[in-house]
Amino acid sequence: MEYLDLVAEVGFPIVGAGAAGYFVYLTLNFILDGVLDDIKQQKMFAQALDNRVKTMNSEVIRIDVKMCQAFGIRPDMERIARADGKTDARRD
Repeated sequence: MEYLDLVAEVGFPIVGAGAAGYFVYLTLNFILDGVLDDIKQQKMFAQALDNRVKTMNSEVIRIDVKMCQAFGIRPDMERIARADGKTDARRD
């Protein structure tokens, strides 16, 4: 009976607008929850790919230095210096 008292007190259009607003709130809340889950998953994939790129960069530099030593040529010190101080992403 509270709903009927509310309709009698403030009028049907106001109560209807309130109910419609609540429905929009619930719908947006449901949609945004799904979007946030997708964003978290995309962030996880981006971090994994970044880790893979760092690992590959470390591996390429390591192989380059070994090949330079094997062939007796001078390694590219600028490339090695750019990677110096960066954390190695390998997990070995």
